[in-house]
Amino acid sequence: MAPTKIVIDCDPGIDDALAIALAHGSPALEIVGITTVGGNVSLERTTDNALRLREFLGFPEVPVTPGAAGAMMRSAIEAAHVHGTGGLGGAILPAPTLPVAPGHAADYIIETLRAAPGEITLVAIGPLTNIALAVLKEPRVVEWAREFAILGGTYTRGNRTPAAEFNIAADPEAAAIVFQAGWTVTQIGLDVSTTAQATGPIVERMREIGRLGTDLLIPCATFYGMVTADDGPAIHDACALAYLADPSLIVFEPAWVEVETAGRFTSGMTVIDFNLGGRVPNARVGTSIDVGRFWELALAAYERVNKGLSSGV
Repeated sequence: MAPTKIVIDCDPGIDDALAIALAHGSPALEIVGITTVGGNVSLERTTDNALRLREFLGFPEVPVTPGAAGAMMRSAIEAAHVHGTGGLGGAILPAPTLPVAPGHAADYIIETLRAAPGEITLVAIGPLTNIALAVLKEPRVVEWAREFAILGGTYTRGNRTPAAEFNIAADPEAAAIVFQAGWTVTQIGLDVSTTAQATGPIVERMREIGRLGTDLLIPCATFYGMVTADDGPAIHDACALAYLADPSLIVFEPAWVEVETAGRFTSGMTVIDFNLGGRVPNARVGTSIDVGRFWELALAAYERVNKGLSSGV
């Protein structure tokens, strides 16, 4: 089968980097574009990191288009305390030599989906500002996307606040627009992604991969948490790309999702109702992931990328 064509909207970001590497190494996926948004770190840094990753991983022909620097209606928030001031944890990649693509991410998304309706999957692993701007400017992107998947939200406990996951909390108004846009959002939230942990044995397998492991995977995966034999940092964003490579990895339930924008303590909360009561669901919400198969898929993808680094491809 032909690989699924994807546009990745992201804010690299430790786990964004691991997700992009997974996507590039998966024979089931073809990255046709990357768009960036301010989130984990500033837009300037997320874009620079995307450019560095593009050249280091080896897909220089793929355009990187910057988008929104911050939220639509509120002050920007960042997570440099989690991802490091540069955004890639302990990884130090060569400075990029190729420029960004002209224009704005929202326009790139619109034009790319317009040119190939039903052929390209849009996946957002950062705040949803670029997606909301695209939907507001051209509502037909909802019809043109083959699928729209996100890493974001939770139906249990958040990581930015007790109620809210970071990507949604960074721009709740944008998230509310996106969930009400008329498509069925494939939502992979913390309830799934926190179980995909880089434990000691996984980190050792990363080390055995070679240069990709030592230069990128391990400096990212071990930066924001202690690694033990049975525990380690969760590799959130990579779960969304692994799902696109193998949809059977994650179990989903249909649901109705609203995003809280006004709550004093709950702003950014994804209010997820699995009891549809006759409503047509606006989301498929992930409830569990096969962690063992996830890591086998991810590590195999990383090994393919490393071979490209070794051969200079």
